[in-house]
Amino acid sequence: MKPTPPGWPRISTALYYDDPGKAIAWLCEAFGFEVRLLVEGEGGRVEHSELTYGEGLIMVGGTDKTGKMPYAKSPGQVGGHNTQNMMVYLDDAEEHCRRARAARAVIVAKVATTSQDTPRLGPSGCPFR
Repeated sequence: MKPTPPGWPRISTALYYDDPGKAIAWLCEAFGFEVRLLVEGEGGRVEHSELTYGEGLIMVGGTDKTGKMPYAKSPGQVGGHNTQNMMVYLDDAEEHCRRARAARAVIVAKVATTSQDTPRLGPSGCPFR
């Protein structure tokens, strides 16, 4: 395999929200993501974003690009169903959950720290595992 470009992980994912600006702020508050890049368009619309967590990277976008990306749906647009699964390795799962609860995340399963199960955290309409 060729090396990735500097600063890019081998795999990254995109999450879609009805209000990506609000989602980005919440993801940073609740889970400790950091904004690496935020490109705003007319009226503050999020055109592109990159958030990091350690070496990991996610992109957060809006669902308002239906002509360009008709597949981009938020959980609210598909009956609250999960539209994304991610595995995140944490240094301290209990602290991570405490921080998430403080930001009004809903914990949808008991926190477990084994190689087979990770905390499942659910912000409004978007379960995290």
